[in-house]
Amino acid sequence: MNTETVHAWVKGIRRIWPLFPAAFYLLGFLIVAIVYLVGMSFSAVGNGGSSGASLSTVLAVLQMPRFREALINTVAFVLIGTPLELIVGLALALMLHHSFHFRGLMRSVFVIPIAIPALVTATLLFILFDYPGGHANDLITGKYPIVPMLVEHPINWRGSKTFALGVSLLGKVWRDMTISMLILLAGLSSVEPELIDAARTMGAGVRQRLRHIILPLIMPSISAVVLLRSIEMWKEFIFPFVLAGKHNLLGTLIESLYNNWGRSHEAAVVALVLVICIGIGVLLFSSLLQLLRRVLAAY
Repeated sequence: MNTETVHAWVKGIRRIWPLFPAAFYLLGFLIVAIVYLVGMSFSAVGNGGSSGASLSTVLAVLQMPRFREALINTVAFVLIGTPLELIVGLALALMLHHSFHFRGLMRSVFVIPIAIPALVTATLLFILFDYPGGHANDLITGKYPIVPMLVEHPINWRGSKTFALGVSLLGKVWRDMTISMLILLAGLSSVEPELIDAARTMGAGVRQRLRHIILPLIMPSISAVVLLRSIEMWKEFIFPFVLAGKHNLLGTLIESLYNNWGRSHEAAVVALVLVICIGIGVLLFSSLLQLLRRVLAAY
């Protein structure tokens, strides 16, 4: 290793040195949490607490129907919610990227959802679709004079797993779409306007400009949105906790096992599975993004 290389390494370390304390803290906290989860997950539970290493708790959780249902619900939540947040965020970013009257006002309007606490948004949806006296039921049963009666009896909206989880997903997407929009808007701002103008001059339509210029150039922003929002989808808690009730995701199942039923070791197993799922999900989405990047570069 020559002297110039050593000086470059030293210079790079000096630049990132202020970040080392935070990095050590986060890494240390992560290691302690993982070790603690693994220790609780792979230990038998006796009358006096943990009683040695065992697979009994892990096997009990894996055979639990409630766990399998929560895992399926969570996977569906991630696979539907992540692309939905990307699409909504990209549509809003493309709209706000162009100059028009009141663009600043529109940007402020679209930032409002993230300013509202998630618990408040979930509670409002709960009130809207409550049974039997929610506003949605009041609307369709003709309690508002301006709307004719559509059904005679109120509908138990949240009694359906599909509807309860669907409303939870839409509430999550509505509240967090601002984050996706801002990340993608920053990516669009880095695209040179001359490239788009040149493509427009050569007769390229909106779809062609989007396909061959905009999407390839904002792939780093798209990757950031997909990876960050997929992690958020995996560990979502508030919306399904308030709106979905007994239809658990992994996050709400952990809370039920730990607080409601006092089964802390089983809660640790589910938490460990959630961590593993997040890791696998990141790897899969990274592979898909690499494939998408190659496809966009090939045409």
